[in-house]
Amino acid sequence: MNYHHVFGIDMGTGQVKIYDQADDTIKKEMNMIAVRNKNTVFAVGNDAYDMYEKTPENIEIITPMGSGRINNVLMMEAVLHTLLGRTAGSVGMSPILYFSVPVDMTEIERRAYTTIACKGRFRKAKVFMVEKPIADAITFGIPLQTTEGCILVNIGAQCTEVSVIADKRVIFSSTIPVGGQTFSTAIVEGIRRKNNFLVSTRTAQRLKITLTSLDEEVHEGCKVIGIDTTNGLPRDGIVSSANVSACVEEKVEEIVSELIRILERIPPQVRLSALSKGLYFTGGSMRIPGIREYFSYRLGCPIIVSGHYEMSTIYGLKEIINNDRLQHWVYIPGRKTRER
Repeated sequence: MNYHHVFGIDMGTGQVKIYDQADDTIKKEMNMIAVRNKNTVFAVGNDAYDMYEKTPENIEIITPMGSGRINNVLMMEAVLHTLLGRTAGSVGMSPILYFSVPVDMTEIERRAYTTIACKGRFRKAKVFMVEKPIADAITFGIPLQTTEGCILVNIGAQCTEVSVIADKRVIFSSTIPVGGQTFSTAIVEGIRRKNNFLVSTRTAQRLKITLTSLDEEVHEGCKVIGIDTTNGLPRDGIVSSANVSACVEEKVEEIVSELIRILERIPPQVRLSALSKGLYFTGGSMRIPGIREYFSYRLGCPIIVSGHYEMSTIYGLKEIINNDRLQHWVYIPGRKTRER
């Protein structure tokens, strides 16, 4: 029996990603839970997402995380252990859980991770933490021990986390309240105003990738199904690429404006070193056509995009778990020491 079954866990607002060292696999599911009559778990993960925007009145869809933080401990616990159960058969006598976490957590927030982790089959689990920008940097192959300065931008579901690494540590971290879901919401509102037509969030998420053009390339429109806001009846309609692109560009520009302000707060020598190499971007929204070029033009520097997109953090966590030389980036909840 494996006495140290090891898992890496990235609990994002939109998705939960779990790395299982035993079979070297990474699985992801939506971070959602469907609750019936306010007290009965009805569906978890992708099963809950399949019900999103389709549920009867007695079923509520809950997202336990918000802006990368645990909002609902009980619901997050239910999601985590259900997904761990789907991932692993046996967990061994003393499982080990590595969590990727935000940089500026409070002690109460750190304890919440231990609280939700050490339940059921995992009640004897050992819990370790890794700062998310460190995991992202490792995925990029950034030499953390020697870099004079690098800037990582992680566009998550509800917010964008900007981190600066220098002197072998994260010296600055800030969040911008704009993320992938913000883009989708803007598309829904833009179509409603322009077309008197209400589309679902899921449709908006699809249009975000298929119709958005932040470069000079012109995309054709797309026929979608929605609700006519004048009479409440379902109908189809044509949504233009120009409308969708304008909605997304407005929100991307908010990220740019905040990034410029953040760059002004970074020590000059670190900023110059980082900008000369380029900014490192991760997140599923970096799949939007033309977004890398848009950021590069507006910020005046190269933009390096992770080919793992929203999976960047969990791949960095995997590297840390499997490489003893990277274990000094791990710390124990309750004491911020990077040693295991």
